[in-house]
Amino acid sequence: MKRLLPMIFLIVFESIADIFATKRSENQILRRGIAAIWFYIVCNVFRLFALKNGSWLGRGALIFSVASAALALLIGVFLFKESFTPMQMIGVGTWLISIVLLTI
Repeated sequence: MKRLLPMIFLIVFESIADIFATKRSENQILRRGIAAIWFYIVCNVFRLFALKNGSWLGRGALIFSVASAALALLIGVFLFKESFTPMQMIGVGTWLISIVLLTI
């Protein structure tokens, strides 16, 4: 749990920063851009804690990239109402298969 908690915070804060950055690009509100930068800084602090507590660089990068991609996909679908082409759905399907194979 000592390794997992900083990774969870890293992923959550990265997703929040992505939301603020996307909202900033849509509405051109400077406060949202500043908030995105601060959330990116905070998430990188948690990345340092994760590395310090033994979340290896390779494994931590793999967990981070897979989990943040999943959250970005969910945020895009539910918050920003994005739609996917059939080719993109095939990509999501192969991504899910790769997650299963990586966790075995």
